[in-house]
Amino acid sequence: MNEDLHRPSFSPTPARAVFDNLRYRLRKWATAEVLAPIADSILHPSHWRIRALGFCTLVGHPLFYGIWAFWLPQPYENLWLRLLMAVGGAALLAIAMMTHSPPSRAAGIALSGIFWLTLPWFFTWMYFCNSGNAVWLASMAAMLLIYYQLTDWRLATVGAAGGVLLAWLAFANFGPSVPPVPSDAANTVVLAFCWFMSIILGVSTSNVRREQLNSTLDTMGIMAHELRTPLATMQLIGEALRNEAPAHPGEAGERLEQLAQRVHNLVRNMNHQIDMQMTNARLMRLAAHAERLSAAELVQRAITNYPFRSSRERQCVVIRVYGDFHFVGSERLFLQVIDNLTKNALRSLAAAFSATRPGDLLIEIGAHGARGRIVFTDNGVGMEPELQARIFQPFFSTDRGTGHGLGLAFCQRVVQAAQGTIRVKSARHHGAVFTVELPVA
Repeated sequence: MNEDLHRPSFSPTPARAVFDNLRYRLRKWATAEVLAPIADSILHPSHWRIRALGFCTLVGHPLFYGIWAFWLPQPYENLWLRLLMAVGGAALLAIAMMTHSPPSRAAGIALSGIFWLTLPWFFTWMYFCNSGNAVWLASMAAMLLIYYQLTDWRLATVGAAGGVLLAWLAFANFGPSVPPVPSDAANTVVLAFCWFMSIILGVSTSNVRREQLNSTLDTMGIMAHELRTPLATMQLIGEALRNEAPAHPGEAGERLEQLAQRVHNLVRNMNHQIDMQMTNARLMRLAAHAERLSAAELVQRAITNYPFRSSRERQCVVIRVYGDFHFVGSERLFLQVIDNLTKNALRSLAAAFSATRPGDLLIEIGAHGARGRIVFTDNGVGMEPELQARIFQPFFSTDRGTGHGLGLAFCQRVVQAAQGTIRVKSARHHGAVFTVELPVA
């Protein structure tokens, strides 16, 4: 008998219960809004957007230099600094990787750096150099609203805070001798209000995008579910053909049996695909149930139940177990992860235009210390480095014809929920290696 059943249980005091509830709600909010913003890209680049921003930056800084230096003179203007900011705009227009689709990780970092330099840092520097006058107070307020529209609110908050701090330090050490910013609270209140509203608008926009994603995923799940009705009818037709086959001896009966088997395989394959799509449609709402799983047993079960299109396709999959390990996770979700990775590898092999051989998809299982690995290695078409940085993003797919871009995003969510990691290493025409690493339980 389990001795835990005889241990007395103590319910927390009401105050402790309230505190635990608040802590749980805070942690849930932080996870959803800050730590796991998978539905929100850090930048939202497009050809038109990047070119428009580059043009405005390139032209805007010299234009405003002329306005503030000659037409409506301000206490401080610097032509060289304006030209330096304009160079950032020219980079957005001239450097090919800035407008490449999909954007590479280097492009994302470069875009973030240019926007940070030309917005929070530059505007704060000019604000201090102009003693916080009305023109630059309004400019600072506009900058905050623009910055939060250009990028994700989390990055904008960190960037704005860092830009303001570094600009203040630069002004304190290298700035011109000008009257200090007024010590009254008016400027602070105005800027604090603009900053606060920028954050609120950024969070609300993030929530709108997340709700749109949820609605799209729900619609996909409903459509996938509705396909089961015609499939059930096809299943009945297949059974009718199979029952009719014995009444037609000879070649006619064999054809009916073959046709019935083809219908059965098609229905099985489609039902498997529907299960996959309905699970992927729960991308934003994964089940919290977890259990102790055997990696080798999980992979064997998933491959055994996978609806291969031919015996040759099944034979190309080889499983090698160097050492089984156990981990904690959801069996249903991890079966889906293995299905997704297997499907992607087989699709890549099919696109390679060569007959598959045993081992073209190699699944290796092993453990080293406190970490276990499940490695999928295929000899398919592979992918370019710039694609690898985005394949785990929702709705991004390297298969533009049939891919929906949810499978790998789903895999990443499931693996991360189990405190693991998933990564890819690939090269064009040299296959791909997907490595799932999990803590051993």
